[in-house]
Amino acid sequence: MYSPSFVDAGNNLTVNLRIPSLPDDGAHIFEGSLFVGRTHDTDEGLANAGISRGGDGPTLTVEAGATLAFQSSADFLIINRGSQLFAVGTREKPITFTSVSDIEGSAGPEDVQQWGGMVINGFGVTNKCDYSGSVSAGDLATSDCHVDAEGAAGLDESQYGGDNNEDSSGRLEYVVVKHTGATVGNGDELNGISFGGVGSNTIVKNLEVYSTFDDGIEMFGGAVSFENFVGLYVRDDAIDIDEGWSGTITNALVIQSATDGNHCMEADGIGSFDSLTADEVEATISQGINSRPTITGLTCIISANGAATATHDPGAGWRLREGIFATINDSMVIGSFGPDSGDSNYCLRVDNRSLQAAEDGDLAINTGIFACAEKTRGGALPNGTSVEAWAAANGSTFADISGSADATANANTDLQLLEGTPPVYSIDYTTMVVNGQSPAGSPERGSAYVGALSLGNADWTAGWTYGIHDGHRAQPLWFE
Repeated sequence: MYSPSFVDAGNNLTVNLRIPSLPDDGAHIFEGSLFVGRTHDTDEGLANAGISRGGDGPTLTVEAGATLAFQSSADFLIINRGSQLFAVGTREKPITFTSVSDIEGSAGPEDVQQWGGMVINGFGVTNKCDYSGSVSAGDLATSDCHVDAEGAAGLDESQYGGDNNEDSSGRLEYVVVKHTGATVGNGDELNGISFGGVGSNTIVKNLEVYSTFDDGIEMFGGAVSFENFVGLYVRDDAIDIDEGWSGTITNALVIQSATDGNHCMEADGIGSFDSLTADEVEATISQGINSRPTITGLTCIISANGAATATHDPGAGWRLREGIFATINDSMVIGSFGPDSGDSNYCLRVDNRSLQAAEDGDLAINTGIFACAEKTRGGALPNGTSVEAWAAANGSTFADISGSADATANANTDLQLLEGTPPVYSIDYTTMVVNGQSPAGSPERGSAYVGALSLGNADWTAGWTYGIHDGHRAQPLWFE
């Protein structure tokens, strides 16, 4: 048990701390928040503290197999700029960040707001700040870049941002974050993990967020990349992108609740987009600091839930907007397991400046599979091409869904995309069936499948994730 006199909001950890694994499934219980390092909202404050990059501040090290538990939604974990988190688990000994209610057995499988969540801040680029130079010229620079992170109110305040997209906030491997979310004093909603300006030298591999009130992972600028991500029962956007994030996601499995969840992915290019003039938007893009991620191998299994049951907004696939220049390869959205509950359960939506990006080739979807009754939403490209026609011309396939359709191989229908137990594994691309025939094209990455998982390849979710596989979940997946 760690009391507030040891660490809490306003009593930040200022020395290195190692948290060991405990025998007999023991847990480290925090009676308050765990804030690592101090936050500074001026260049002068950072300089006086000797903080200019990750590694200058204290380090929190969590050993493989450890469990950290927090008592209430007011309690959360912050890694401040300059500080680092090294939470390196293994397949056999994952690291868990969760609530006391979870370890006591009183939290239901889809309960949220049992504790706050995690915030990791770095010195990466965010287009909420002003910069000189450009990414292409290699002379991008800023000063006094201190953006308030989510949860920034009073003693919970923290900041992120800078001009170092190669910064390191540490390493996370085989980490599970459960039952998070809170609305804090300034109206912000805490996510599973918020990554504010987190740089590319931060390593994130094999990460799961489970039962989350707001977003699963949200990237506010920076360039951190992810390999093997699971978002299960996220009530808002499982993957949220904003403020110029330029990292990658390789292999991601998102499964919404049967009755809740908004977007599988909401991807914005420019922070505070609606407050900018057209010239300001174009200036941001010309500097290369709008979001420019690459996403490969994403499987989204969404529920056609509606306003009657959704915590935030109805279930949907991808929303790409506000000047995002994304490249999305070998991915799919499946929303056909149940009939639509309204008119907002679309698979793909492209809006505003991202429609021009699609026309110009700056936004690309290569070899995508979409299976929703409502295929697309949003306007047409400036040249009049529909979003569906644009995506199809670049190798995407849209299923014709009337009502609902089981997308598994066992159903023997005109739609066969998934197989296995549980049915979360992509059928090989050449034997998939969409509208009674094989989809056009071939996977971009040279593999035999699109999406996150295949029975013909090692299952990277096995042995450490929670909620997917028998023996390590509280309930079956709703579409099994």
